[in-house]
Amino acid sequence: MYELGCVIISHLSTTLLVFTIHPTLRCLAGLSSREACRWLTSWLCALFAVAFNDCKGNQDVQFEVSHPDFVVDEEGRLSPRRDVIDSGTVMFIHGQSIHSDDMAQVDILGAPPRSPQTLRVSVRERIPYRQRRSLLVPPMFVPENQRPPFPRSIGKVISADMEENHVFHLTGKGADQDPKGVFRINRLTGEVAVQRPLDREAIAMYYLQVSTTDLSGKVVEGPVALEVSVIDQNDNRPIFQESRYAGEVLEGSPTGTTVMTMTAYDADDPNTENAVLRYHISKQSPSKPSPNMFYIDPEKGDIVTVISSSLLDRETLPTTQYELEIVAKDMAGSDVGLTGTATATITITDKNDHAPEFTHSLFQATVDEGSTGVIVNLTVDDRDDPATGAWRAVYSIINGNVGQSFEVHTNPDNNEGMLSVVKPLDYENTAYHTLLIKVENEDPLVPDVGYGPSSTATVHVTVLDVNEGPMFFPDPMVVTKRENVPVGSFVATLNATDPDILQTQSIRFALLKDPAGWLTVNPVKGTVNTTAILDRESPFVRNNMYSAVFMATDNGSPPATGTGTLVITLEDDNDNAPYVSPSVARVCEDAKDLNVVVLGGQDKDIYPNAEPFSIELGKQPGLEKTWKVSRINNTHAQVTLLHNLKRANYNLPLLVTDSGVPQLSNSTEIKVQVCTCKKNKMDCNSAWLVRSSMPLCLGLALLSILCEYPSHDVPTSPQGTGG
Repeated sequence: MYELGCVIISHLSTTLLVFTIHPTLRCLAGLSSREACRWLTSWLCALFAVAFNDCKGNQDVQFEVSHPDFVVDEEGRLSPRRDVIDSGTVMFIHGQSIHSDDMAQVDILGAPPRSPQTLRVSVRERIPYRQRRSLLVPPMFVPENQRPPFPRSIGKVISADMEENHVFHLTGKGADQDPKGVFRINRLTGEVAVQRPLDREAIAMYYLQVSTTDLSGKVVEGPVALEVSVIDQNDNRPIFQESRYAGEVLEGSPTGTTVMTMTAYDADDPNTENAVLRYHISKQSPSKPSPNMFYIDPEKGDIVTVISSSLLDRETLPTTQYELEIVAKDMAGSDVGLTGTATATITITDKNDHAPEFTHSLFQATVDEGSTGVIVNLTVDDRDDPATGAWRAVYSIINGNVGQSFEVHTNPDNNEGMLSVVKPLDYENTAYHTLLIKVENEDPLVPDVGYGPSSTATVHVTVLDVNEGPMFFPDPMVVTKRENVPVGSFVATLNATDPDILQTQSIRFALLKDPAGWLTVNPVKGTVNTTAILDRESPFVRNNMYSAVFMATDNGSPPATGTGTLVITLEDDNDNAPYVSPSVARVCEDAKDLNVVVLGGQDKDIYPNAEPFSIELGKQPGLEKTWKVSRINNTHAQVTLLHNLKRANYNLPLLVTDSGVPQLSNSTEIKVQVCTCKKNKMDCNSAWLVRSSMPLCLGLALLSILCEYPSHDVPTSPQGTGG
């Protein structure tokens, strides 16, 4: 057993007493923390003795201890007044006689300041010197959740220089600051008391200050810091952040594979066993094939697999999800610990350890020649997890798809393979097809699993003969004809054949679409002739081409038809005279620029029956004295006035000629309005008024001339015809 001796000192002022209990004492005694503390304090009182020597016989020596639970008895031993649970780490002993007055500090080593449950007692070497302090304030400890009565003494402040007119003062948060009134100090004795229950989780440490003053309020000593620690009680259960947790483990995983980690939180003091958690699995559902398929690390909360990899088979387990009830208990898992629970749902995930297999080795399909679409659905079985890459099938044609007439795709709804004809089949060419289909998964198989014979299947496709419609060749048929050929002219002979070469059938032709009504067809020979004049400039002609659709019908049962297109490219004749635009021009009566308009020649015909155009003045005499037409290029000419004209409307005769053989000319005219122009505004209204009243004006003018001149002396105007 660890020995503890008594320290005899003659002057407490030069002594620091330190006592500790060896950590093995608690284990040897086999007691709980609380029982160990009580046992140790009882054991301590019989061994720790303090002698005070004032060199005068020590008469009437009185001792005062800062800790309210300790006292120096008549024999000079430091003894507990009661069972001591919270000793703190420091206490002071004040010794006083009529001849001497001194103090000693006692340090208690071993336990953390907030965890005094594991007291250890020993004697540390004597410190030869220390600085004398008249106001000694030891740290104090208060268990949380104490019950009345209050106030309760928690310690004492000792002042060596205390006089009758001095008083103690306690300040700080918890005294005169919020939360106010938690602690108080006896103004005369220095005893500190707590006045209501405390909650460590709200405030774990109070920082106060103690001082002494005289009656006038003058500070005599201090202020000195006083720390009050709230001792934790196990009043908080462990709490998981979530009520349900989810984890996954791949099937076939080796024993010891970590699935997930679950941890709880305890609001109690982490430096005490009140917050030391231990985890265990209280229930597994379902309990097959073993009730202990998983294990949780009691300290870390890691959930790992216990079941062997061969038994962790998703396809043979009774379920793919297991629920574990996880319990977290504080007090390191002891029977008195508080508990919290949560549920872990573990999903056994799939790996691709099963190859897809066809339900049949041979599939049959029939299809009409000439048709397309799905002809058969290929069914497979796969024991892996549906809707995963380990289950989803990928089909391919590995043999027999000559001409790429077939394709196979996966139906996403049921994983079946849809075999389709994408290019029409010809019965007369091949009546039977044999395809070899392979099925695989989107995800690769695990290394020890492969695709077997059941992952391939044969499909026999039978092509059924149907009466096919005649086929035109070529389609479209393109011929070239000159427009304006005589009615009844030969155009083309249609060519259509029946693909049913194994049958003897006749073909008849008919006109299906003739937009302009220009054509007719011989129903037996297929010859096409005109019934009207072909006009290249017709609105039914696009880019010099006219299209008509013909129909060929066989005499099969039932009859079948086919269609073909005849495209006639029309060559141009010079059968349209040219013309000019614009037809109206305007000019100011006082214009300095006498250029009137630029005319453009146009023709419905095409080269060489159109441009270059010749645009010139009409043949009326005298026009050249007022007007001038100048060639700009092959299609345009400039009309210019040789002098200003009065406001009026004038019709200018023109002659336009194309370059066809033979040439076509067009005698036309444009209207020129001579207007009044002021401030960049052109007023042509008066010109129109003049034109509208011109017959009356002409009549009056002629009457005046006839009255003044003989008929052979009437003058002519060289300016064109007035409007």
